[in-house]
Amino acid sequence: MPAILSVGEAPPQYEITQTEVMDFSRKLFTDAFHDIERLLKAFQHGQIIKRHFARSIDWFAKERSFKEKNDAYIETAIQLGSKAIENCLKNKDFLKEPIDYEEIDAIFTISSTGIATPSIEARIMNILPFSIHTKRIPIWGLGCAGGASGLSRAYEYCLAFPKAKVLVLTIELCSLTFQKNDLSKSNLIGSSLFADGVACALVVGDQVQKESISQLTSYPTILATKSTTMKDSLDVMGWEVKENGLYVVFSKDIPSIIEKWLKPNVNTFLTENGCQLEELQHFIAHPGGKKVLDAYVKSLQLPAEMLDISSNVLKNFGNMSSTTILYVLNQTMKVAKNQDLGLATALGPGFSSELLLLQWRET
Repeated sequence: MPAILSVGEAPPQYEITQTEVMDFSRKLFTDAFHDIERLLKAFQHGQIIKRHFARSIDWFAKERSFKEKNDAYIETAIQLGSKAIENCLKNKDFLKEPIDYEEIDAIFTISSTGIATPSIEARIMNILPFSIHTKRIPIWGLGCAGGASGLSRAYEYCLAFPKAKVLVLTIELCSLTFQKNDLSKSNLIGSSLFADGVACALVVGDQVQKESISQLTSYPTILATKSTTMKDSLDVMGWEVKENGLYVVFSKDIPSIIEKWLKPNVNTFLTENGCQLEELQHFIAHPGGKKVLDAYVKSLQLPAEMLDISSNVLKNFGNMSSTTILYVLNQTMKVAKNQDLGLATALGPGFSSELLLLQWRET
């Protein structure tokens, strides 16, 4: 059973309140919608207090070319990706001693908000002293499901190579995809939710001596994973690529889809692994938004307090796409106890679901 031993975060430097973003959006969208004040209630009711952006809010007032935004993505991704890796491998909350960069066998880099070839981890390998033989697995296009999917793929890698130490690096700079001239409701709602964030997790195989590494009394092991893609659901969420870059596709039906589709998916997964919802102590949910969290509670009939950590991350960081679930996992790892069971879940374009069953084990 591969284990997750550390998580490191790297939020961008610009912390912006929801009120500031709402005022910015009011100026931008007033002429497009006669009922702008009603639509702006999405900012007030979305449970988000503040977010982090890669650039100051004034930067977004000017129209930017696709190249200009993508250049900003690459620059910031390298900077914050390096910082997240360092924070993960030197995290004193989780690790007794720093992990040497050369001990890392593979890096899974997850992103959907910018384009880079060579990929970001290759550029970071010219800054941080990784082995030149470190395997690189960049994964693009999984959106909000990407963090959970990255953990799943790292789990499978460590099953194949039980001595491996693997990084899952999530880089999402959603703000840099913002389209100033897209006066659609999808863009308005996206502006009320999405944020920037970078995080990194360390996943290790069975034959790694975890007790000599882990600072915690218990750490999460990954028991099983499941990926599911709904047929004929390509229009639920994603990007539409146009001349000026990436335009958000964001269906208003997402909460209702979750309510109808998620429970049978979760129940089947848990039953296959000899477990029931009632046995879970932790629900490590990607907080796509307040309505998504409400749909989790309604669909799965969970106690609302099981989503307190997800709600707290949403309030203070917004929806950072794939990165968000690693922030939730980070906080969960600090409070979970030996033998606790947890379900990690995230939903993304496809429309897809990624599930991981976790159990905490003593060092």
